[in-house]
Amino acid sequence: MKSVKLSDITGSLSEYAREGLRETVVVTRKGKPLVAVMPLTKHDDWESVSLSTNAKFIEIIERSRASALDQGAIPLAEVRRKYGLKGRPSGRRRVR
Repeated sequence: MKSVKLSDITGSLSEYAREGLRETVVVTRKGKPLVAVMPLTKHDDWESVSLSTNAKFIEIIERSRASALDQGAIPLAEVRRKYGLKGRPSGRRRVR
């Protein structure tokens, strides 16, 4: 992974995009990550990336989850605990 200060960027976006295909390029401002340039893998799709970064969509999901709990839905973690089921580790995808 490569880190570049925003103030040090001199190349075009296309140059950093090409570089981001080889290794992740993180652009920082005042020492904090601002943006990352990296390839989408075969497990990523544009729709998932777009929705996961859309504030309105995230708000809809959060409202839906809160509503489900208010109406008596049982969280999946509780169901797994109750029946002794093991779940997939969080953040990992199943390979199909």
